[in-house]
Amino acid sequence: MELDWHAQRSDLAGIRQIDLGVSWAEVDEVALAEGRMHRVREQMRRADLGALVLNDPVNVRYACGARNMQVFASRNGAARYLLMTQERAILFEMAGAEHLARELTTLDEVRSSSNTSFVSTADGLPRAERQWAREMGALIIELIGQGPRVGVERLAPGIVDGLQAQGILLTDAQGAVERARSVKTPEEIKCMKASLACTEIGVAALRSALRPGLTDNQLWSVLHQAVIAGGGEYFETRLLNSGKRINPWFQETSAKRIASNELVALDTDVVGCFGYYADFSRTFHAGPDTPMPHQRDLYRTAMEQVAHNIAILRPGMSFRDYARDAWHIPSRYFANRYYVSAHGVGMTGEFPYLYHEADFEQAGYDGELVPGMTLCVESFIGEEDGREGVKLEQQVLITDRGTELLSGFPYEESLS
Repeated sequence: MELDWHAQRSDLAGIRQIDLGVSWAEVDEVALAEGRMHRVREQMRRADLGALVLNDPVNVRYACGARNMQVFASRNGAARYLLMTQERAILFEMAGAEHLARELTTLDEVRSSSNTSFVSTADGLPRAERQWAREMGALIIELIGQGPRVGVERLAPGIVDGLQAQGILLTDAQGAVERARSVKTPEEIKCMKASLACTEIGVAALRSALRPGLTDNQLWSVLHQAVIAGGGEYFETRLLNSGKRINPWFQETSAKRIASNELVALDTDVVGCFGYYADFSRTFHAGPDTPMPHQRDLYRTAMEQVAHNIAILRPGMSFRDYARDAWHIPSRYFANRYYVSAHGVGMTGEFPYLYHEADFEQAGYDGELVPGMTLCVESFIGEEDGREGVKLEQQVLITDRGTELLSGFPYEESLS
């Protein structure tokens, strides 16, 4: 098959006209950013943190709304960072990009960052780290006084030593930020619904393009094109596979060609509209014949797991009780189970992780489901050394009464 197969597909033309269901005008982006910052400061108070220094680009964006080169910044943590106290928020932006955030109402000041990566300083790195620590330490003490307790993320050892030498008590920022992110504001729910709507249109285009003979990479590219055209941002993973590459899960998309009548499974993992995650999984049948009985059995089993686990979710439920009441995985599928039963979702995958009962004592932790949490309920069904498998996942909102299903893409009728 020629590599320009997509150019000949008339049914892909419609993805240029995308109705997201939630328009960009409906989201109050000022209220969105300020609501998230309020939640961060609330968790800072609870954790007795005088300040946060954040350099994870997703957390920076969550806390103040500033977005810039998120994938690049994910591997260059020294490039941009945020200092936040109860009274002040100062963004240190990459040199030349300071103008991107100067209109944000959440920020009191935008300064140029001091890059402490090796590529920017070479053998001068130790000196640059000492200077960074001196300047940041002095600023923190100026803002909140001597002996402050500060939550931090990824800092180089030289910076840690320099800050501690000034009497600054460093602790991990993850708990405060993850707890803030775990409960969504009404504006965040609007963003999530828009992101899901855009991604569902892309999955529909992918499903329409599916045919034997395509490579998994070619099919995967259809989803990328639609999501970017609809205002989405990037994909965190490469999880679309066909046939024997589905099982076990987590093999990355490849140049394998889709064979007739194989299953094709995908996990979206899209950082979509407004920077919010659209995370649902579907499994399709490539045709042209009808699915085999064993393929339908795998699919219906996965549907059963997801449906049961959504049905038991309720506000006030403990993580331990969820693990106890969740669907029991048959022994023949247990070895290749998905590593969590459900997980939090917001701007990326996030707190909490809800573990299977068999894994709870070793890996699990307790907590409580509360209204405003958004979760992805997972299933992977495939026998150890089995040829194929089925991946399904739904995104839901915990409400005062139970759950609201957020991911609306239909299941595969021929398999269900």
